[in-house]
Amino acid sequence: MAKVAVFIHGMWGTPGVWRNWRPAFEARGWQTDAPALRHHAPAWTDASSSDPGIGIVSLLDYAADLEAFILDRTPSAADKPVLVGHSMGGLLALMLAARGVARAAVLLTPAPPAGVLALRLSNLLAFLRIETRWGWWRKPHCATRAEALWHTFNTTDPADGAREHAAFVPDSGRALLEIGLPFLDPRHAATVDPRRVTVPLLFVGCASDRLVPASVVRRTAERFGHVAERREYPGQGHWVPGQPGWQEVATDALDWLDGIDRRQAA
Repeated sequence: MAKVAVFIHGMWGTPGVWRNWRPAFEARGWQTDAPALRHHAPAWTDASSSDPGIGIVSLLDYAADLEAFILDRTPSAADKPVLVGHSMGGLLALMLAARGVARAAVLLTPAPPAGVLALRLSNLLAFLRIETRWGWWRKPHCATRAEALWHTFNTTDPADGAREHAAFVPDSGRALLEIGLPFLDPRHAATVDPRRVTVPLLFVGCASDRLVPASVVRRTAERFGHVAERREYPGQGHWVPGQPGWQEVATDALDWLDGIDRRQAA
């Protein structure tokens, strides 16, 4: 069986966020890839220079692009990849698992699917400026450096957080509405039927996460309890790809994946 891992970045991210995790996986014998979501090329550095089309891109568009990317590189059912997704990328990985294109998924502080109550004071504050702009649901948006240091990099050295923020790109207002206010979405883009997910899932929650609090991850894992395992890390925030302590999370994820392979081979 091929050991292939596809890494899916989150909101405002690019494939570069995986510069720590991909070498860690490759050192354990994995082939890795990290596609960019639509309109997430690093050249887009602010909302004024970004492709205006990003504002109306749906989670369904992101998922369709990723599904095509994976199927194009999957010669047989035995070669299905493992998906590793962070934040919005975690929700996309869950959506793809329901579509049958993965053999397992590691979901790092994943944005919740519809049906999981996600609103907390911390994430309401995180998006307050963005969501008080008229028409935000169809416009590009991006966190400011001050906002990102508070909600994404709160457990990271501020200088490191500022450097990470400099690589942020604008994201979709529509996708933000689909995640944060799914009851207003007529297409129910963030809906994932647990019955359609039959592969192992590892949910990672972080006790100091202000964007996707650990309690939200816990509720999502419970919804997929028939295939889910969950780990929670004290002192960790949302920036699982690179904050201090990321090595422990990556090693635990790799060990979990090795355990799945051993059980399937037995």
